[in-house]
Amino acid sequence: MHIKLIPTLGLMLPLFTAVAQANVEKTIFLAPIPAIVPSEQPDLDDLGLERLSPQKPVVRTQLNASFPTAAAPYGIDSWFFLENLNPGQRYEVRVCWLATQPTTFTLTTYPLSKTIEDKNLLSSLSMYTAARLAAADTIQENVIPHSANARGGKDVLDPVPTSDSVLFLHVHAAADYFSTDQALMQNVPPVAVDLILDPFLFNVFPRSLVPTAGWIVLVAVLAAVLGRWIVKEVGRAVDDARRQSVLEEMKKK
Repeated sequence: MHIKLIPTLGLMLPLFTAVAQANVEKTIFLAPIPAIVPSEQPDLDDLGLERLSPQKPVVRTQLNASFPTAAAPYGIDSWFFLENLNPGQRYEVRVCWLATQPTTFTLTTYPLSKTIEDKNLLSSLSMYTAARLAAADTIQENVIPHSANARGGKDVLDPVPTSDSVLFLHVHAAADYFSTDQALMQNVPPVAVDLILDPFLFNVFPRSLVPTAGWIVLVAVLAAVLGRWIVKEVGRAVDDARRQSVLEEMKKK
């Protein structure tokens, strides 16, 4: 009677599963020491970049993509700003997108000084921000706001340089599909993505995986308990069969 619980448990387990219909790419890094963020014009507030921080760890947006070319082997560039990081703490940034939009993403983080000193990075960043600012009506609330001077104000919002642990996030998006639809081959549609900033607990384990780890531990404990119960029941059944066999042999004698 107890053995019938096993098929029932087998039927219940799928109820606790979920279907994954998305792809994930990520980069892992250590937050740098605080750097001086200048407030002179042009400053970071004028870049129009979407930003991620421990207080706002998720950005849902659309990224332009293209097929790899000799000039752009990794696709189209996008830039984001990571701020208010905890110096020395390990983080990861994940980009999640639908599996129905096959895309290859490459994520790289750069400190403020490296981005400014490298001409190629600075050129890519400048071109991206210029394109975003030209389409200012599409910029969402999570974008770094312009400074007062940029809006024609009399005072500067942040007249003094500030110190913060910040990084630039450089994202490449390359289309990774082939279609008989010529329109899709000539014009790659934007890719809907979620960008997620995830800190590591004790620099060894992503915080977002704590619930998953808890479920794994719970399942492991339940499996151990169930396994011991099954072994005990099977042993009891074997012993009962053995005693029954001995009793039958004694009756025959």
